Amino acid sequence: MRVGSRVLVSGTTATNDRGDVVGIGNPYTQTIQALKNVERALGEAGAKMTDVVRTRIYVTNLDHWEQVGRAHGKFFADIRPASTMLEVRRMVSEDMLVEIEAEAVVCDAEG
Repeated sequence: MRVGSRVLVSGTTATNDRGDVVGIGNPYTQTIQALKNVERALGEAGAKMTDVVRTRIYVTNLDHWEQVGRAHGKFFADIRPASTMLEVRRMVSEDMLVEIEAEAVVCDAEG
């Protein structure tokens, strides 16, 4: 969703184009897929990953924080958005381990 210069992406999980969960049992792979889905959604709204200023990561097991953080770092190492990781009891599907929200701000050429 885009409202002015703000782009909000929510409820992004590790699903492929067919809606199948990718990387069952693997939080790193699921985070990579979820972030690819975030990237695609941002693009559809006229934003890029470099426009992201905040992410919220929901995990079903906080013990996976290192794997999830490593995958997040592959996308955001140079961008360094404000990030929060929270443990939740469960997701919509028991196969889902990670869900990601992102907020981006798209600046015009003047900035």
